[in-house]
Amino acid sequence: MDNSSAGQTAAIESILFVAGEPVSLAHLARAIDADAETARDMVERLMFQYTEEKRGMCIIALEDGYQMCANPEHFTVIQRLYQNVKKKPMTPAVMETLAIIAYLQPVTKARIEEIRGVNADHAVNRLMEYGLVEETDRLDTPGRPIRFGTSQEFLRYFGFSSLSELPGMELEAAAPEENENEERTEEDI
Repeated sequence: MDNSSAGQTAAIESILFVAGEPVSLAHLARAIDADAETARDMVERLMFQYTEEKRGMCIIALEDGYQMCANPEHFTVIQRLYQNVKKKPMTPAVMETLAIIAYLQPVTKARIEEIRGVNADHAVNRLMEYGLVEETDRLDTPGRPIRFGTSQEFLRYFGFSSLSELPGMELEAAAPEENENEERTEEDI
């Protein structure tokens, strides 16, 4: 491999292009045989260069890694190309389940169902199909229930670089008597 700065930068660009998913800074540094700070400088120069040249691709930071993706400025052109390929939009129930997972992760399906008051199998399965949530681990309790958390696809989908960018939650405190006899209808789900 070319160990010059230009060669290492080109190698990083190639790695990010073929990876198709975020690559950690540690892996990039190891691949180009450099320290993390050098690798970070090279990636950030590439990011700047892509932005300055208004390229069709961009590099985004996701948690502790980087990913190459299409420039969001070209979304409408890309959308036109794929206009016949439509994904089903997420239902309010699926979005509600995703919000619970995002803010309480890692969380079990039982806890999600406790909060929502309905079975969460369909919503969790749909979110896993979309790649927005994933299994994180299992509790060390009887039955060893699975805990779920958001994925890196969740970050990409909503344009976050890390979970710390999630908007703050403002909880409304309802009087206990208002919630005690409240029943959920199919429309609420």
